[in-house]
Amino acid sequence: MIDILSEMAQDSSANSDQLDKLDDTKLDKVARLANEANDLQEVVARKEEELKHAKKAHRKVTDEFLPEALEDLNLEKVVMKDGSEISVKPIYAASIPKNRLEEAYDWLRQHGHGDIIKNNVTVTFGKGEDQDAQAFMVLCGDQGFTPQQAEKIEPMTLKGWLREEVEAGHPIPMDLLGAFISQRAAIKRGK
Repeated sequence: MIDILSEMAQDSSANSDQLDKLDDTKLDKVARLANEANDLQEVVARKEEELKHAKKAHRKVTDEFLPEALEDLNLEKVVMKDGSEISVKPIYAASIPKNRLEEAYDWLRQHGHGDIIKNNVTVTFGKGEDQDAQAFMVLCGDQGFTPQQAEKIEPMTLKGWLREEVEAGHPIPMDLLGAFISQRAAIKRGK
């Protein structure tokens, strides 16, 4: 027990010697760099907040103000003197509410659109069950394994499908699919 205490005392005095040897200017440099890192982190946080507000303001202009202004003039597109073109195009969005997934999938299947639903079936095997996994692949279910099933529609697939169906004039249960259509002004710079 005494040996351990004397070793700890020696380690402590060795560490103390190392601390005494540290150059104050090097410690000052570490402190300055740490302060600089903290200051820069605050700048980054402020800039990210500013960017968030700028994006929100930009979206308000492109999604509300410009489409309304062009609609007031009964125009879909305007070409400016510098050749810039401002046009309004529809944007489509959809996100099926979780509590209505089954109902939405049923509607899609009943109306011939079940092919946009991904149907993933997986089976999990434990350690040492490689032979069982291979047998399952060959026999696909005849071995008594219960697969897990997960259905989903990729967001971009749903959005593309919605656009195609609406533009084709097909009726869509917008509420059921969590879908909406709005307009966005696009500005193409002149040459």
